[in-house]
Amino acid sequence: MDLSNLKPAEGSVKNQGKRIGRGQGSGKGGTATRGHKGAKSRSGYSKKLGFEGGQMPLQRRVPKFGFTNINRVEYQGINLDTLQKLVDEKKVKNSVDFESLVSMGLAGKNELVKILGRGELKTKLTVTAHKFTATAKAAIEAAGGEAVTL
Repeated sequence: MDLSNLKPAEGSVKNQGKRIGRGQGSGKGGTATRGHKGAKSRSGYSKKLGFEGGQMPLQRRVPKFGFTNINRVEYQGINLDTLQKLVDEKKVKNSVDFESLVSMGLAGKNELVKILGRGELKTKLTVTAHKFTATAKAAIEAAGGEAVTL
């Protein structure tokens, strides 16, 4: 190998194509493939987010209503029948805590968990979560387990 036979690796250099806006002789001079007039033919043009060509944009056509409480606390709900299913599949033995729920993908690591009362629990479980509904707490204690609030 010497300077006379150096060349780039196969497939590393792409053909740059026809150079536009470099005079009439190139065949792509004049308007440089941008057509005539209009915003898209000008330099410095950038399409505004949601712009619909002057038509009233969707975010302005649709009415605003309601209100969002900035102090609202969102919980990831997990029902008793889900917990019973985990016991049946032998994924949990006698206790369910937040870390185990996160590792099984039932809750995110930054979420708060609330145990809900759908279904029934047949197994004695120690359940640790951020919140419990009254029916869920009663069902867990009725099965002989305990509900521990984080």
